Amino acid sequence: MIGVLALQGAFIEHMDMLRRLGVASVALRQKSDLDRAFDGIILPGGESTAIAKLLHDLGMFLPLQERFRQGLPVFGTCAGMILLARQIENEPAAHLGTMDICVTRNAYGRQLGSFASYGDFADKKNIQMPFIRAPFIKQADENVEILAVVEGNRVAARQGNKLVTAFHPELTEDTSIHEYFLNIIASQTN
Repeated sequence: MIGVLALQGAFIEHMDMLRRLGVASVALRQKSDLDRAFDGIILPGGESTAIAKLLHDLGMFLPLQERFRQGLPVFGTCAGMILLARQIENEPAAHLGTMDICVTRNAYGRQLGSFASYGDFADKKNIQMPFIRAPFIKQADENVEILAVVEGNRVAARQGNKLVTAFHPELTEDTSIHEYFLNIIASQTN
C-alpha cells in the first residue's frame, strides 16, 4: 500500500498511475490517515508553501518528517521535491528538509514557462517529462545520485529511499518512474 498526500495538487493522477500498476494506494488527508499501514508515500506537485501550511495545520508535518528521517520511502514530484529539500534557494527555511539538496523554486518561470521535454532517467531512455512551474536541483550533496538532467539542469535525484522529480510523470502514460519508486520500496523489504 502506498500513501499519497491528498491535500492539494495532482494526487489523483498518482493514485491512478499506481492503480494501473496494480498497487493499492490510500489518500492521506488528515493526521489519523498516517496511522494506516503503507510502504511508502508520494508527495505530489501543487504549491509547496500551501501544502506545508496544510501539513502544519493538520498536525501531519512532524509525523511525516520523522517517518522520512526513519527511512520510510518517499517520492516527491515538483512541489514534493521542494518539500523534501534541505534548502530552498533565496528562502530562509526549508519545509520537511530530509533530502540533501538545494532547489530553485519556479526555476523555469511562471505557469507560462511550463513545457514538456524528453530525456533520460536513470537507465531509461527518452522519458516524457512535463514541467509545470518546475523547480530544479541547484546543488546536491555527494550522497545524492542525479538521475536526470534536462537543458543542463538536474531534474531528478535519489538519496537512499528518497526519490524526487521536478517534472510530473503522473501526467504521462509512462509508468517507469513510478515503477522505479516501487523498486526502491521492494529493495527495502528484501
